[in-house]
Amino acid sequence: MLSAVLALAAILPAFVNAQGAVWSQCGGTGWTGATTCVSGATCTFSNPFYSQCLPNSNGGGGTTTPTNPPTTSSGPTTSTGPTSVSSAPSGPSQTPAAGNPYAGHNIWLTPFYAAEVAAAAANISDATTKAKALSVAKIPTFTWFDTIAKVPDLGTYLANASALGKSSGTPQIVQIIVYDLPDRDCAAAASNGEFSIANGGQANYFNYIDQLVAQIKPFPDVRVVAIIEPDSLANLVTNLSVQKCSNAQTTYLACVTYAIQQLNKLGNVYMYLDAGHAGWLGWPANLQPAATLFNSLFKNAGSPSFVRGLATNVANYNALSAATPDPITQGNSNYDEIHYINALTPLLSSSGFPPHFIVDQGRSGVQNIRQQWGDWCNVKGAGFGTRPTSNTGVTAIDAIVWAKPGGECDGTSNTSSARFDFHCGLSDADQPAPEAGTWFQEYFTTLVTKANPAL
Repeated sequence: MLSAVLALAAILPAFVNAQGAVWSQCGGTGWTGATTCVSGATCTFSNPFYSQCLPNSNGGGGTTTPTNPPTTSSGPTTSTGPTSVSSAPSGPSQTPAAGNPYAGHNIWLTPFYAAEVAAAAANISDATTKAKALSVAKIPTFTWFDTIAKVPDLGTYLANASALGKSSGTPQIVQIIVYDLPDRDCAAAASNGEFSIANGGQANYFNYIDQLVAQIKPFPDVRVVAIIEPDSLANLVTNLSVQKCSNAQTTYLACVTYAIQQLNKLGNVYMYLDAGHAGWLGWPANLQPAATLFNSLFKNAGSPSFVRGLATNVANYNALSAATPDPITQGNSNYDEIHYINALTPLLSSSGFPPHFIVDQGRSGVQNIRQQWGDWCNVKGAGFGTRPTSNTGVTAIDAIVWAKPGGECDGTSNTSSARFDFHCGLSDADQPAPEAGTWFQEYFTTLVTKANPAL
């Protein structure tokens, strides 16, 4: 019933001159709904895409502030990386640098993904498509450390990034994803991990984190940006009815706490906890429980100073700012990532959690391609999206990133596989598909040809 009421409230402003409820949207690029708020709230500019009815601190009501900024912004750009504004690398301190951690640094390009892309391009016969495919190797992505065996590679990457920073005079960022929880992906099957809670999983995970710390520690001049455990905390908000998730709750919290505390000690690792996406935690009923979980975890871990904020849309397909709502999002007023972020931000900041975000747009170039919002596996017709940049035009968003390396498979369509997930066999999932994490040539080629902006 609540979702139906919220859906109606989201639709009505387009047809009648109503006032927006507290926390609802009241302005932004393309907004055609109410631009005034109910008594006790003020329409307050947040960014070029979003103004919101925020409660008045003085209890007054109804007045509005401009829904456009004093100076206009062009919104997200499509540069190939953050603009460098610093000239020399420097070692870290136990106090994080003020402002956006991407500022003043170049993003180091992972050679592993570059090699995957080069091999894929070699198998493309069309010259134009081949050239576009090769250009993807120059776009920075995150490296997923999803098994403990991969951890030693991080030291090699950091050594190379350190040398490049010193030779170029521009410090480097190495982007990583910490992803090896015991009983990982508790509500899915495609990406189950190597550790089991029942078989010493927590101790094994602590050792995994200790090894990551050991690889990073010798290179204080390289800044590391880390996304912490995709899908883990979001499952604790919505999927505790799943027995595996209920059983994993205590261990997930203990492991994530250990990870952020140990990485925080290094002084050069800026962390973003994974926060699902608009179609998961962005539903109005999930926002406050999500904020409560993030806030409590943050405080219980001692409010680590290098936890910068949250990562959204990791390995998903949502637009940052959709021109129109995808029909599959009906009933959710937070139908894209900017709406989700702006709805979650006040709930985080009111309790002291740092309200900063990075947003994955690696496969978000094409919209309206899913049959259901929960369809996530190798969705047909996807294209590479907005290029990574720190010129987002949105104060709360530090960077648009490519967290999911495009071309690495989400999960197999082989029903006999131990890791088969039914989502990978749906009609909107590209098939046949190999195992999660392995290369999916046909899918990569589609991402290239349907990229928006074009490669």
